[in-house]
Amino acid sequence: MKKTTLISAILLISASVFIISCGKDKPVTSESNEVLTTSDGQVYVVDTLNSKAEWKGFKVVKSDNTSHIGHLKFESGEVTVKENKLESGQFVIDMTSLSNEDLKDAESNGKLLGHLKSADFFDAAKFPTASYEITKVSEGLAGSDYNTVLDGNLTLKGITKPFTFNANVKVDKGELMIATEPKDINRDEFGVKFQMPAAEGLIKNEINIQVKIKAIEKK
Repeated sequence: MKKTTLISAILLISASVFIISCGKDKPVTSESNEVLTTSDGQVYVVDTLNSKAEWKGFKVVKSDNTSHIGHLKFESGEVTVKENKLESGQFVIDMTSLSNEDLKDAESNGKLLGHLKSADFFDAAKFPTASYEITKVSEGLAGSDYNTVLDGNLTLKGITKPFTFNANVKVDKGELMIATEPKDINRDEFGVKFQMPAAEGLIKNEINIQVKIKAIEKK
């Protein structure tokens, strides 16, 4: 009886260690939308050379004079099209491709990018990719400038949150184009909490992003 008890205790401890070690570096998932899309339809592959996510960050005064702009490249992505309409999609963004376009001085540009890619901000070494999965595709509101509403799950720094885009989607002759409305992301919700000293200008929590995707029909 004692032998059985001892073995049980050892197994319990081993299991606990295994769970802790496996979960140590496991990305934190906060909340997500239920996936309502299907994979039915024709597959289109994202043209990574002609797709990008544009970003803009601001200091406390939100104006073009106190902002930085740049873009991120897509690592991969696929969408499905059913009856000539977007049905579903999954996209992976290469966080190591983060670029800046407003600082022309090479040294200043390099310092900014090094800081943004560091553990203070996006920690690109630990989290080299971000992703977005479309969970629902709906028609845009009547009178809207955008013909489609994309509900989905955005994962950044290992944290997943529901995120909705208004977008214009066009399918024509084997090509699909998606252009989203510029929209703010609250970086604090994704664990990007670094803040500069007040004397250097506090950084806004909001990062504005706009996604432009081109996908080609898979033959």
